[in-house]
Amino acid sequence: MTGAYINRIGTAVPQNDVHQTFIGFVDQFLSERKDKLLFRRMVQRSGIEHRYSTLTPSENLELAADREGFFQPGQFVGTGTRMERFETHAIDLAEEAIEALDLGESLTSVTHMVVASCTGFTAPGLDQQIMERLNLNPSLERTMVGFMGCAAAVNALKVAHHIVRSEPAARVLVVNLELCTLHLQETSNLEVILSALLFGDGCAASLVSAEPQGIALKDFRVATIPDTRDLITWRIGDAGFEMSLSGEVPQQIARALQREATRNDDDGILRGQHKEDFDLWAVHAGGRTILDAVEQGLDLDPDALRWSRGVLRDFGNMSSATLMFVLDRMMQQAPPASNGFGMAFGPGLVAETFRFTLTG
Repeated sequence: MTGAYINRIGTAVPQNDVHQTFIGFVDQFLSERKDKLLFRRMVQRSGIEHRYSTLTPSENLELAADREGFFQPGQFVGTGTRMERFETHAIDLAEEAIEALDLGESLTSVTHMVVASCTGFTAPGLDQQIMERLNLNPSLERTMVGFMGCAAAVNALKVAHHIVRSEPAARVLVVNLELCTLHLQETSNLEVILSALLFGDGCAASLVSAEPQGIALKDFRVATIPDTRDLITWRIGDAGFEMSLSGEVPQQIARALQREATRNDDDGILRGQHKEDFDLWAVHAGGRTILDAVEQGLDLDPDALRWSRGVLRDFGNMSSATLMFVLDRMMQQAPPASNGFGMAFGPGLVAETFRFTLTG
């Protein structure tokens, strides 16, 4: 049967580094001294140095977090205004990431497009905006993967994988685009603020085809951790999308992976293999504690997740785009013939996994 390969990956982030702006801005919402101290300690331990946004940082944080005035204390904009911003700015970031693929005139030979996002929705959607902006074939087949959270990176690849296996001549453009910073919430709830500390904007574009070059996608498998459905939620509210990320998530992931490693049969996510069978671990950089949980749960070497920790440091958590940034670094720097294991977590609580090999 025909195999599917990620031939190329292009990435893009907005020009505005907002990490320090966020830290200074939300500090004013924490009235309790103990909350301020804990927040500042978690900032130091986050493993994040940069996060980017389409919004421009304000020069006066007492007035607003951004120059556009989206986030003025007591006057945060509503969901409609945030979606208008997504509709007008997401396409520019998508175009930049697709241009980074450097496909030239061959871009017009794309036959399918898969777009994943959980941070913005419009109709006509981003898929049609991309098709029109880049003059793609108007008859190409389009699929939207929506509101599946960080794990959508794997779901989008899975769709492309199945398309190529059923249609060997297919050339699938996969776009993962998230404008996470549009959904900042005005709150003194420390858990919500710490969740927002993780997220930044970013886009990854990839070409998936049967051409045996890049990353060979081997297989996909999903596992749901029982009794965890309320630990990660993402709901549409009147003032943007509301994230709930429980502090229990890392320990639940660590326990589930320990059980999987102990179980280690053909039906498990490791497919009966051992950690020593994999040279590369492409794990979604959801946060330092998430990566620590994976390292602990699978008893990995300290440097096994260096690719993921590097992306977290440089960009934060860009939801579904993040894992593709990790894979991009592996394609550029890891040795050929390396066997890898990919993993991302999302609401459910689910673990979406796949195996892959670098072909060079």
